[in-house]
Order: sequence, then structure tokens, then C-alpha cells
Amino acid sequence: MSGPKQRLGFWYRVVAGIIRPILVLFTRHDWHGTENLPPVGTGVVISPNHVSYADPMTFAHFLWDNGRAPRFLAKESVFRIPVIGRIIAACGQIPVYRESRDAAKAFTEAVKAVEQGECVAIYPEGTITRDPGLWPMVGKTGAARVALETGCDVIPVAQWGPHELLPPYSKKPRLFPRKIMRVTAGPPVDLDDFKGRPITAELVQEATELIMEAITSELAKIRGESPPDTRFDPRRSGVPPTGNPGRGGDAR
Repeated sequence: MSGPKQRLGFWYRVVAGIIRPILVLFTRHDWHGTENLPPVGTGVVISPNHVSYADPMTFAHFLWDNGRAPRFLAKESVFRIPVIGRIIAACGQIPVYRESRDAAKAFTEAVKAVEQGECVAIYPEGTITRDPGLWPMVGKTGAARVALETGCDVIPVAQWGPHELLPPYSKKPRLFPRKIMRVTAGPPVDLDDFKGRPITAELVQEATELIMEAITSELAKIRGESPPDTRFDPRRSGVPPTGNPGRGGDAR
């Protein structure tokens, strides 16, 4: 596939040209809901669940093969990795400065990208889920804030299978037998009741919960299971907000 029919930088196409054949070789896919992805030129926020270090690649594969080139929000430290960080920046990805005076920069860049008709990928959980059953946990408000600021749609996406390819926080992939990457895009989250109202902390929290409910609903269909009655909250559960909960680290 030649990729999305839009202007992309040299490095974006180079990276896609390397990663996509690898994913085609080592994974199979079961994709649904592609009709819910808006066409090129329509600004949109797409919000997936997060189960593995591998799922940004499998999620990007889903979007790329269906005509959209995502701009991810990624933690700022990734951009400081020699060589790789410069390539990520050249691909137009957006750095997130966690808990710093520069934290608002990611929001500003994401809003700008959506207003320019781009596809912005925001993981509302902010990190790999800590839920013992790998269900979506309590979400952060970034996706909702961008959507309410711009009026764009939020497309909820559920993915299941990347954790079998690369277990959470593992660095050793399990390539064989080939794993099935199951990805489903749901219809836009209905945020109409929030439009035209002052964007308060309470408002974005309510909108965020609707987004998390939509993602969880799509994941329940993929898994054929019922999610927990209560969404996992790392803070109330006493685990660190980021990093491997078994180590207390800061890795995503």
C-alpha cells in the first residue's frame, strides 16, 4: 500500500515503509469499523486503549492502511533518544511534558493539528493499563479537551492482541505463532450535550468518562466478555501513575 493520500514528510514515509512490512510479516489482522474513520482532511481525535508497547505500531498500521496518518502524543523523553528521537520529531509526533510548566504545549499542538485537518492519536489512559484484566482504566482528559476545544469527533478504538505479541512492559516479542491484531473503530462519541458550554474540569471529566465507556464497550465486543463494574483507578489502588507497576519505574 502506498499509504494515506496526503502530504507527509520524508521520514514519515520511510518509517512507515519499514514498519508496515514487518507487521504484515509477523502479525495477522482482524479489523472492523473502518467506515467510522473520517476521510483525509477532516480533523479528528482517535482514542485507543493501551495494552502493550507494541500497540502504537499495530494501531498506526490500522490507521495507515485505512487512509489516515496519525500524529501521536508521546512522552517528551522519547524525543531525547539519540537518532530515534530526531526521527520521531521529524515524523511530526507531539511531545508531552508530564507534570511540568510546558505541559500545555502538547494540548496547543494537538488543537492546531486537528484544526489543520489532521488525525491526532491520543491514548486517554496515558500509559499501559494497570487493570489486572487489561480493561481500560480511568482516563485522563486530554482527548476530551482537544475535542471540546475544536468541536472535532472523537473516534473510540479498541485493540486486543498486541499484548500477546509483546506482553505489557516486556521487551521480548513473541513472534510465533503469528498473533492476530484485533482492532475495532467505533462510531464517534456523542459529545453534543457538552458543546457550547464552558469547558470546566467537571465537564471534561464527564466527557472523558463517555470516551472511556465507548472504548470499553468496543473492547467488550472483541473479547466477548463483560468489563468490571468499576473502572480501575491507579491512584486509589496505590500503584504508580506511570511505568511498570511491578517496578515503580517511569517507563511508559
